[in-house]
Amino acid sequence: MSEFIIGVTGGVASGKSEVTRRFEALGIVVADADLAAREAVAPGSEGLAEVVAQFGPDVLAADGGLDRAAMRRHVFGNDAERRSLEAIIHPRVRAALRDICVAAPGAYAIAAIPLLAEGGGRDAYPWLSRILVVDVPADVQRARVMARDRVDATLAQQMVAAQATRDQRLAIADDIVVNTGAIDELDAQVAALDRRYRALAASH
Repeated sequence: MSEFIIGVTGGVASGKSEVTRRFEALGIVVADADLAAREAVAPGSEGLAEVVAQFGPDVLAADGGLDRAAMRRHVFGNDAERRSLEAIIHPRVRAALRDICVAAPGAYAIAAIPLLAEGGGRDAYPWLSRILVVDVPADVQRARVMARDRVDATLAQQMVAAQATRDQRLAIADDIVVNTGAIDELDAQVAALDRRYRALAASH
């Protein structure tokens, strides 16, 4: 049972997945918000039934699952619709993440929450013991998005600008991983955090 839970967040292309992979390699359970969000509206789920009741049957794909493209068209540029969707999905995601983390063996567990700053921060996740932000400057994010997704500078800028600002993320951070160097430079940072978290969990 892990009551000591670390929330990991960061902007697009900051390297969150590289960081959480390194924690997993050290034996730490990582609960993934993106995966939990997909499961919240999986075929046959209560969440999907609520989405259909709210938005109508045209958001269903031929296989009975959620048609994500149709759903995006519904909520794009419509804050009220987007909030309605979030009201269905977010509570389920938070509950699933907490259940996975609390049930995890080991000294502590991690909840990987890309949109933690946008989704209410500590107020939305009062059960997080600490928040770890994977930090890179916005120009590095843009360059990585362009290289990773093969998009132009304008679209890369829009993807970065659609999220919380770097300052907003850093404002909720207890710990920071700076990921501007070579990818293997993360090893030492994660190992040091692992030692710190094990010690904190032991005295929790």
